Amino acid sequence: MKRIVLLAFAICVGQPATAQLAAYPAPKGSILSTYFTVKVREAGKSWQPLPVYPAHVAEVINSKSVIQQTSFAYFDFSGKVEISVTYNKGAVHAARVRPLREGINPGVKGNTISFFLTEPKNLSIEVNGDLFHNLNLFASPPDVSPPSAQDTSVIYYGPGIHYAGKKLVPSNKTVYLAGGAIVQGSFVVNRAQNVKIRGRGILTQVAIVQESSGKPLPRDPGLPGNDRSDEITVQYSKNVEIEGLIVVPDKYSVLVGQSAGVTIRNFKSFSAGGNADGLDIFSSTDVVIDRVFMRNADDCIAIYGHRWGYYGNLTNLTVTNSILWADVAHPVLIGTHGDSRNPDTLSNIRFHNIDILDQFENQVDYQGCLSLNAGDSNFIRDVSFEDIRIDDIRKGQLVNLRIMFNSKYNTSAGRGIENVHFKNISYNGSRANLSIIAGYDQGREIRNVTFENLVINGRVIYDNMTGKPAWYKTGDMANFFIGEHVKGIKFLRVDGAAEAKSGTGN
Repeated sequence: MKRIVLLAFAICVGQPATAQLAAYPAPKGSILSTYFTVKVREAGKSWQPLPVYPAHVAEVINSKSVIQQTSFAYFDFSGKVEISVTYNKGAVHAARVRPLREGINPGVKGNTISFFLTEPKNLSIEVNGDLFHNLNLFASPPDVSPPSAQDTSVIYYGPGIHYAGKKLVPSNKTVYLAGGAIVQGSFVVNRAQNVKIRGRGILTQVAIVQESSGKPLPRDPGLPGNDRSDEITVQYSKNVEIEGLIVVPDKYSVLVGQSAGVTIRNFKSFSAGGNADGLDIFSSTDVVIDRVFMRNADDCIAIYGHRWGYYGNLTNLTVTNSILWADVAHPVLIGTHGDSRNPDTLSNIRFHNIDILDQFENQVDYQGCLSLNAGDSNFIRDVSFEDIRIDDIRKGQLVNLRIMFNSKYNTSAGRGIENVHFKNISYNGSRANLSIIAGYDQGREIRNVTFENLVINGRVIYDNMTGKPAWYKTGDMANFFIGEHVKGIKFLRVDGAAEAKSGTGN
């Protein structure tokens, strides 16, 4: 009977005409977080509780990663809702909701934080400055077209806990995780087309229940061997959509290799292990990444040419409307891996409307919130970053553009970086290290890099800016090192960007 009720609930909340708010009960036996109590309501209606789940993140202490527990909750809505978050571990002396650009100033009464939302958002709610035991709140739009569990073209996981193991998803199939579903396992799309992996549920490879049967997870036959065990692998495939899920992997979240027409939308990810990248894209074309929230213990989004069995150029990739949080390594990394024998070109890459909440990286080689590191004979060209907001990162650089040879990862230096446009990049803070822009030699240069409306602590950095001595490079005013073999770098102020006399950090 309970299963029928849950299924009826899931069907009901999928109908936009009758439901403006969908809160999904936790499956029986789920491990839940005790740090926060969260509830949500529409105006004039009753509160609905939201289950709060734990996820692991990495805090670097004395050059070692220490695993910490963050929390997350999720729901769907349209219209206007009120959020109530009670902190169960003590008094609330300060509360902050990020991204700061959302302008959410929460009310605080006792140990309860409250605020309103009028549109779906992914948020970090931080109490007393604690970045590692925060609440990550994922408010999605209503799922207006959930598939039927009886549809034979659908692999359907309804509310509850499922032990899926590693599943191969064939062409013309939809994998659907309903809200309130927790699926332990991973999915592989291999040489397939017209595949969707979507829903509102949680996909994980880590322990998710308080008691386990101890039986091994099933595995589909015929899966490609020697893979990295990403939560989702898309390789040699086309027309693949990943949408709406929350993933808590053992390490890697999503690998896209030598594929075309891949869309990743409204996707949320946590990771804590070593080398635990978020989204890794190799030798692929026509990739769209939209409205993702990535908090990872390595690169959040990494874009490469060849590696392993993936070959070819990478072109036409867009990342937009997203939040990146790198507890280790880079929020954005482009270009480290490629094919020294048959060099790759990485081109037509666009990042737009991105909030970078943090970077912490001890190793100088791997710093840079926005990093173009051309190795393995890669050539990187036609890249744009527009409307990027960087918070006061704890340890790292704003940008790192290098033609490099890293003996740990490369077999040759990159061939060059060309035509890179930064527009409306802002940083508020005092902890960013010296940014680096440096070529390799006369044959491997960085050319034609433009910074348009670069704003640091409220001050626009441009070539004819007020107060810049004539003998200074403009980069000196931004704490950028501009080294040898760099040609055609410009800093511009356009579109009426305001210049402040002084700036303030967060």
